[in-house]
Amino acid sequence: MNKKHFIGGKNINIFIIETMMGMILIAIVAAFAIRTDIVSAQKNLSYTAGHINDQCNSVTRINLAAETKSLMRIIESAQQVKQNIVYEKRIKEDTDYIFSQEFLKKNTEECYLSAVILLDNNGKPVAQYYKDDMETVELDEYMESSSLLDVADNALKSFATRIDLEDGSYVDMAAKGMADGTGIVITCYHTSTEYADDYNLSFDHILSGYYDSEGGTVVVTSGDKIISSSNEDMIGNSVDDYIILKKIKDSDESGKLMHAQSSKSPYNHDFGLMKRGRDYYVYIYLPERAIFDNTISHMIYTFAIYMYIIVTYNMLRWKTAQIYEKEQSELSQQYASELAQKNEQLKEAISREEQANAAKSDFLSRMTHDIRTPLNGIIGLLKIDEKHMTDTALVNENRKKMEVAANHLLSLINDVLQMSKLEDGDIELANEVVDLNQLVGDVITIVEQRAADAGVTLEYDRPSEKMFYPYVYGSPLHLRQIFLNIYGNCIKYNKVGGYVRTDFSCVYKTSDKVLYEWTISDNGVGMNEEFLKHIFEPFAQEKSDARSIYQGTGLGMAIVKRLIDKMDGTVKTISKKDEGTTFVIRIPFKTADVQDVKNNTSEELITHKKTEKEYMTGYAQKNTGEALDITGVRLLLAEDNKLNQEIIETFLRDEGALVKTVSDGQQAVEEFGTCKEGTYDAILMDVMMPKLDGMTATRLIRAMDREDARVIPIIAMTANAFEEDARKCIAAGMNVHMAKPLDLDEVIEVIARLCG
Repeated sequence: MNKKHFIGGKNINIFIIETMMGMILIAIVAAFAIRTDIVSAQKNLSYTAGHINDQCNSVTRINLAAETKSLMRIIESAQQVKQNIVYEKRIKEDTDYIFSQEFLKKNTEECYLSAVILLDNNGKPVAQYYKDDMETVELDEYMESSSLLDVADNALKSFATRIDLEDGSYVDMAAKGMADGTGIVITCYHTSTEYADDYNLSFDHILSGYYDSEGGTVVVTSGDKIISSSNEDMIGNSVDDYIILKKIKDSDESGKLMHAQSSKSPYNHDFGLMKRGRDYYVYIYLPERAIFDNTISHMIYTFAIYMYIIVTYNMLRWKTAQIYEKEQSELSQQYASELAQKNEQLKEAISREEQANAAKSDFLSRMTHDIRTPLNGIIGLLKIDEKHMTDTALVNENRKKMEVAANHLLSLINDVLQMSKLEDGDIELANEVVDLNQLVGDVITIVEQRAADAGVTLEYDRPSEKMFYPYVYGSPLHLRQIFLNIYGNCIKYNKVGGYVRTDFSCVYKTSDKVLYEWTISDNGVGMNEEFLKHIFEPFAQEKSDARSIYQGTGLGMAIVKRLIDKMDGTVKTISKKDEGTTFVIRIPFKTADVQDVKNNTSEELITHKKTEKEYMTGYAQKNTGEALDITGVRLLLAEDNKLNQEIIETFLRDEGALVKTVSDGQQAVEEFGTCKEGTYDAILMDVMMPKLDGMTATRLIRAMDREDARVIPIIAMTANAFEEDARKCIAAGMNVHMAKPLDLDEVIEVIARLCG
């Protein structure tokens, strides 16, 4: 009996233990599943509530934007009616017409309105017109609004509002005050219920479909008032009317899942939460059965899901490792490739830097040689003169040689500066009417004597008959420079008995454009094929002793190429050693207008062209006919450099002029402004001076309220020798631009011409 009792007791104990463990295990799994469902429900409900809130905000923004556009249109209509009234008042003395039904109806129809109402400044209607759909709409309380009546005091102010009607339609109303303060214009547009239902977005479509199968409810409130719900019976009620909603609201925690008695039955409970948005509150609640519907399946599939997660995780980790290894390999290869590319770029950069440094060194070496050579000659000749001061013939001969060396040095500096400006893009081409026949004729005149001195014959094909449009727009200074440099090369690198031949042709012409071609050839020393590749490079010279033999800088052809490129033209060179060289220049031009050509023949422009040719290009034509006399001419000299001041003053006084000197632009303005009218016959003005530069001083003088300020000749003296510099001086009010170093004989000629 004891044995049976022991055995039975043992089984009972095992059963009890197994039962308890099973219950505990089931309880744990159930608790875990329930917790999981609650967390999942809170997450899903919170996400859905947030999404619905975003959609509600979007609908509100869209409707608000549509309302704003509609109100802007009705304001524009009010402005249009206001303008129509102003127009009618202006053209008709009888203003009664603007209060007539005919006028109001016309404006209503033309502006696509439903009503036009005219008020006096006190808000009393003086005239009105309504379409049929507006006859039953009461607007009196809105027209008495103080905000609307304020527009009467300010014609620039506008009033607009939307009036929602009980039938679901609405009226957009706008008001504008009359500019003359005589009243207010009101315009209205009525949107029917059908149109509003069809085209205005509502929240109803947003809420449909959410949790219908689970018996859930979605509610949107503005404050405590329910404005939309998946349960239409709740719309218009208060949140406090529903137990679950009130409990969620009282918790005042957005996104927190709450549990409360159901409003439908005291024996049922709901789970729900609230999401607080910018303008709305979104409530969602579900019955308990919907929350825990998946608990059993969670318990069944927990293990399977866990195993699936473990297997998936390991597979993903293995796949990720594979991808990582592949990416690292690709990155390593890419890095190696980029490193090789960077090294190659670095080598190229180093090579370019070395070439640039070599070019700079070569440039400095060439410039040192080219500058020192004439300077050495000048200094040496000065030393000789010191020892032979009594030998007048030798001193005079040495002075001529020093002048030649100084002019060569000046030419070198000008070429280097112009080359620098061309490479920096600082050269500005003029756009003036140019007579190509005259320009080329001037060039031939200049180079004829040089050719004769070298024993070279010039053969020129006169283009007069072939040049269909001799008057074109161009930059005469730079065109002359191109041809002078090319002719200079052809003469310089020629031989006694040689020739320089020019052929001209018109490549094509249109109504307003023309392309001309000049072929300039010689039978001089020529060039080899290798040097032809470098002929347009700065300082390019075929022979190392060319500087000594031909006295050149090696910049002439480089300047030619860059100028022609800037004119959108082309230059081609053909040459054979010991046989000669041919240059083919093609330059497109825009043909000049007839009126501009006529204006170009006026005395004013002729004088300007002469001034530009003589004193801006360096190819001055000396006046060798009549004697120049400036005796008694009264001059004001503004120059800050004491040495230059002394040289110019002494030279002018030696020629009989009366000279007053000042050291800056401010002194020049003060001296001229305080002297009597007619005290000075001309002003010589340096451009770069302290306190006040020459161009500013010129503008101030020209602006003075005295007769001689507008007419007194002002001569610019400046080291800035390029055309654009000269144009700035002329634009400032100066009459003539003279580049330093000054040719004092030219200074006398200019003064005599301007003061004669």
